[in-house]
Amino acid sequence: MEKNVGGYDRIARAVFGPVLIIVGAAALAGILTIATGTLGLVVAGGALLVGAVLTTTAVTQKCPLNRALGVNTYKPTTKTEAETAGKARPQ
Repeated sequence: MEKNVGGYDRIARAVFGPVLIIVGAAALAGILTIATGTLGLVVAGGALLVGAVLTTTAVTQKCPLNRALGVNTYKPTTKTEAETAGKARPQ
């Protein structure tokens, strides 16, 4: 799978993913109350799961949902001539 997550998309995933993981884990541990009863457990588990997915896609820069929707926010960097001029080419 090719990289398809970059720019602001990657930054947002890298910020919100860990936040959702912390909130979900805190709610499951009983430190934070999102909602009472079973609904609270479901919301906390959902936050934990979504946070893990966002963090993983930010790190790997690959998102299956972006691929299915045809979205690509990744822009590969190209090397300038000055960067490549100092390197010897194998013959």
